[in-house]
Amino acid sequence: MNPTKRTRPNTQSLTVQLLREGIVESVHCAQAVVADTKGRILSVAGDAQTATFARSALKPFQAIAVSVTGAQERFNLSDVDLAIICSSHQGTIQHARQVFNILWRCDVEPSALQCPIPPNGKSALQYNCSGKHAGAIAVCVQQGWEISTYMNRHHPVQQLILEKIAELLQMPPAEFIHAHDDCGVPTYLLEIGQMAHLYAQLSAHNQLHLERIARAMIRHPEMVAGDGEFDTELMRLSQGELVSKSGAEGVQCIGRIGEGMGLTIKVMDGAKRAKHAVAIHLLRQLGWISPAIAESLAESFTVLGQYNRLEVLGELSIP
Repeated sequence: MNPTKRTRPNTQSLTVQLLREGIVESVHCAQAVVADTKGRILSVAGDAQTATFARSALKPFQAIAVSVTGAQERFNLSDVDLAIICSSHQGTIQHARQVFNILWRCDVEPSALQCPIPPNGKSALQYNCSGKHAGAIAVCVQQGWEISTYMNRHHPVQQLILEKIAELLQMPPAEFIHAHDDCGVPTYLLEIGQMAHLYAQLSAHNQLHLERIARAMIRHPEMVAGDGEFDTELMRLSQGELVSKSGAEGVQCIGRIGEGMGLTIKVMDGAKRAKHAVAIHLLRQLGWISPAIAESLAESFTVLGQYNRLEVLGELSIP
């Protein structure tokens, strides 16, 4: 992939150690990058060109279609609705009801959702990606597009999403490599520097549709993930200064509101626990959170039990 013309730095990766009573038991390798709204690499640990599927970290950008088509206005969708469209939620009654609300406003039955029913669940409304699917359906109703095939990558709603992401990254849509996410819709292979570029733009507050999405997420963090989840707790504690969205397989993306800077982390073995530890470590290094917030997050996400904890070695470097 060679989507943009910018410096491609490569520095020392980060190491995450699981310590059991101070003795190393397991080790994870992580890479991270900070970029600005022009895609310039500001700091890096590892290789900014490392490519991985964006997975659920792409959801705020898939939500752009709801805003640009006028579906949000037509169906009177609130910030809460927009937040659940961006979410990887816990499938609680509150979350499922919010997804149902979107479909109800579009006069569409929940049976139109094509995401799976989660294990031990009773409805696709409870699946963690159901908000994203409901958003795509809302766009289809607004535009008069076929609903039954909305997950197909050639469907107009998926093509619109791809076009908007391509515009943000200033690269032709045909150059994107796609695969199916677990919920069935397309996801894209991106460099971690590109993902940081996207989150820099999401947080810059200089594009109306992205500003709407970021505002919805930080105002309603409980919808983006759920109580006790990293994205929700980070956005609550930072009180509107950070927008955060996780992706599967060790992906974590964070934007600094109003500053136009994005941080992306990729844990190479996909460990969820390691990406949270790296995020806290780097956010403190960058000065994006206070020591008090870092300590509060660490108590929940790096202290894993009475006898074990996570420790991160390494720092971001200026290229």
